[in-house]
Amino acid sequence: MIKVEGLTKRYDRNVAVNDISFEVQKGQIVGFLGPNGAGKTTTMRILTCFMPPTAGTASIAGFDVLKQPLDVKRRIGYLPENPPVYPEMEVHEYLTFVGRLKGIPSPELPQRVKEAAEKCAVADVSRKLISKLSKGYRQRVGLAQAIIHNPDVLILDEPTAGLDPKQIHETRDLIRSLAGVHTIILSTHILPEVEQTCDHVVIISKGKVVAKDSVENLTSRLRGQEAVSVEISGAPTDDVRRRLEQVAGVSRVLHKDTRNGNHTFEVESLPGQHVRSPLARAVIESGWDLHELRAVAMSLEDVFLELTASEKAAEGGKQ
Repeated sequence: MIKVEGLTKRYDRNVAVNDISFEVQKGQIVGFLGPNGAGKTTTMRILTCFMPPTAGTASIAGFDVLKQPLDVKRRIGYLPENPPVYPEMEVHEYLTFVGRLKGIPSPELPQRVKEAAEKCAVADVSRKLISKLSKGYRQRVGLAQAIIHNPDVLILDEPTAGLDPKQIHETRDLIRSLAGVHTIILSTHILPEVEQTCDHVVIISKGKVVAKDSVENLTSRLRGQEAVSVEISGAPTDDVRRRLEQVAGVSRVLHKDTRNGNHTFEVESLPGQHVRSPLARAVIESGWDLHELRAVAMSLEDVFLELTASEKAAEGGKQ
């Protein structure tokens, strides 16, 4: 549904996007993840035909963003970081206006406005001025204008920026509810945004794609070793750490927390080693109480930090 090949955007000597390639399949929600200044917004602007690329190609539903921009625009809904709403308009008036701009036939327009308002949970404020709405509601109105013409693809740039925790949760639920019907790509620098909303992730750093896969596959691929959380009581922290470090196959032991006399450690194994059974045996043979022993998944934050650190190290090596 979305195909990007060798996309590059230069501003004089600055390269904002550097030869990136990725694909988004129909019905997927893909997170476009990277720190501020990584090139996310520039990529979004190219995909929405707001600006041309310097090199490379991008297509939406088979239409080239440079050669067939009108066909692309008919098939996308776009929500920029700041929703393109008119504060002096009422919600229903604004959505009607947007529907006309997007070429919805007049007989269909009232129903489309109603459906978009209901999907985005703004029907209850349809007769209110947009200027009187909270930022969360304005964000929903922005989503309603993006879906009013039932586009194949939704492109969302930082859709929860500036929202409070309750509004963020509501917006995430709304985006998830739109999956399947629409193919969605959303840019963000917020790690939980991707973990809680997206099927797949594309990670960009300094204008380059450093990873693209499902979150589960990324964490599995980068975690070359087993990680186990162990909660123990009945011995001093240092004694427990020393004993766990002696277990065959263990590469590192980190003390994570102590509460009510219970010590929690994260134990990492050497590549290819499985240490859960030996750890349990070592604790029991030492006469300590074992409260918990469980595998620890690598978080998206761990993945992100490892990949972006590797990118910085590679750049440093070239200098």
